[in-house]
Amino acid sequence: MREPITARYSKDYTENRGELPAVFFSIFPALSIHMKHFPQLILLSFSLLFSCTGKNGKTEDRTTSTTDTLKLHYAEGFAIRYFDQYKEVIVYSPWVKGTEYARYYLVSDTKIKTPTDGTKIQVPLKTLAATSVTQFEFLSLLDEINTITGVCSPKIIYNQKINERVGEGKIADLGDAFSINVEKTLQLNPEAVMMSGYNQNDPYAVRVSQSGIPVIFNNEWMETSLLARAEWIKFVAVFYDKEKMADSIFNSVEKHYTEIRDKAKLIKIKPAVMAGSDFRGTWYMPAGRSYMGKLFADAGASYFYAGDTTTGSLPLNIETVLKNFSKTDYWLNCNFNSINDLVKADSKNAFFQPVKNGQVYNFNKRMLPSTANDFWESAVARPDLLLSDVIAILHPDILPGYKLVYSEKLSANNNR
Repeated sequence: MREPITARYSKDYTENRGELPAVFFSIFPALSIHMKHFPQLILLSFSLLFSCTGKNGKTEDRTTSTTDTLKLHYAEGFAIRYFDQYKEVIVYSPWVKGTEYARYYLVSDTKIKTPTDGTKIQVPLKTLAATSVTQFEFLSLLDEINTITGVCSPKIIYNQKINERVGEGKIADLGDAFSINVEKTLQLNPEAVMMSGYNQNDPYAVRVSQSGIPVIFNNEWMETSLLARAEWIKFVAVFYDKEKMADSIFNSVEKHYTEIRDKAKLIKIKPAVMAGSDFRGTWYMPAGRSYMGKLFADAGASYFYAGDTTTGSLPLNIETVLKNFSKTDYWLNCNFNSINDLVKADSKNAFFQPVKNGQVYNFNKRMLPSTANDFWESAVARPDLLLSDVIAILHPDILPGYKLVYSEKLSANNNR
């Protein structure tokens, strides 16, 4: 069990390839995708959320003026404004800058009049269907796990409390990301469904919205920095009237993150890093301005594509990767559990220096036998712990005695 927070402180670069749409790789840069873990990655990348309001960015005239606006330091995908009778929440399009993806008006009483250019939602929410595992840690930190009444693919969920409630029948299984059970969702009748926006006219989202159940689009995955993704806790919190709590939580995470990042800035010798692995002939390496690329920079690492000005992932062939990374010092986010399995998957992997020196790390330390991986859940809200892991690997003197949370070194043989 993790310590309480108070105690611790796409670009679409590829065309569709078989079963994997290119957006998969822009959502999860630098993933080494092992078929063993493919289902959980699919759920994450396609939470099947699609927009249905606010496409043109126009707003209706307001008869009341704003009383305040929530201040955001990193996140660019949403905005929250306060009016006398309601809160206005805007989700911006992650693809077309300056346009809206969705608009919500949050009220304490449904009788309160709001503009008609958005979806009215009564808050605080008492029940919620959460369709992506990336949303769970936000809800956990806000102490709102008990409001979850429906989830997708519970077998790939790490959160112990959610698993217990699923087992007790208190949380319904709404199916997987490709075939969410619409009828079961309507029968469950949650006060809202939280989804990750991806496309425009998904039948599931349309039917749920038409039934009167609001669809809340959570697009944290499109942010380009770890702290920006973590700041979406403020977005989740507004639907529970817990903005102050979220602000306090985020400030603690930000403080811890910046403190250890600043320590890494003082390092003069920066070890070279690489990430991911080959998948069906293509190696997806983090772009320079992807959140993983920025993680490497904040951890005091030298990264070949640090000067790249794009986001998402760079599709490379094995020859290019060998040319640019064969002499690298550390291999991070390698989705294997042993060096033996890594080399068996592709004999060319043996030519990389980290393999020869035993400096290969995955993010699988907190993984259940079902392949549910806490890296996909809590690391979104706790980037300070992820940064601490990488710094501890690259610069152990900075964090003496630190125990890795998400990462572990690959063993010589598969011991799992």
